[in-house]
Amino acid sequence: MQLIASRGGEARPAAPVSRTDYRDAMARLAAAVTIVTTDGPAGMAGFAATAVCSVTDSPPTLLVCLNRESSAHPAVSGNGVLCVNVLEGRHEALSGLFGGKTPMPRRFEAAAWRRAATGAPMLDDALVSFDCRIVSTCGVGSHDILLCEAVAIAGGDGEGEGDGARPLLYFGRAYCGIAAAPGSPEH
Repeated sequence: MQLIASRGGEARPAAPVSRTDYRDAMARLAAAVTIVTTDGPAGMAGFAATAVCSVTDSPPTLLVCLNRESSAHPAVSGNGVLCVNVLEGRHEALSGLFGGKTPMPRRFEAAAWRRAATGAPMLDDALVSFDCRIVSTCGVGSHDILLCEAVAIAGGDGEGEGDGARPLLYFGRAYCGIAAAPGSPEH
């Protein structure tokens, strides 16, 4: 039995959380938008993702969640490598391509890519890219949770800080950005 605390601090049984209530609540959690890519013997694929986060810096590891029904799932699982490309505001249309039903070749034709050390496509103008090998997978519900060790990073080295780069965020079921910091040249 799941318990929650009432206003008086007493524990009482919790009602099950519905899928709709959960999705509505998660829409209130702002998240960075990424494009996760892979290439190798199982083919080239990519998908837009917000379910990406840091796990630890020793070894440098990211967590990536991937729906098992995704068209990218067979390639990601089969290749065992991926690249997490963090997007800027100007990448909104590209994210839309990778988040929809656009055929894989058309997704990649919409931007400039280079090969990462693992062979995964790395977005030329990403805010930062994490080239990774998948070290562990755990299934939960409809998704696989991928633990990915970074073998290389492009960007994110502090160069260009303050150059006006703004990450692409997803909040309230819509894309949004971050306002310029007070005192910045754009403010």
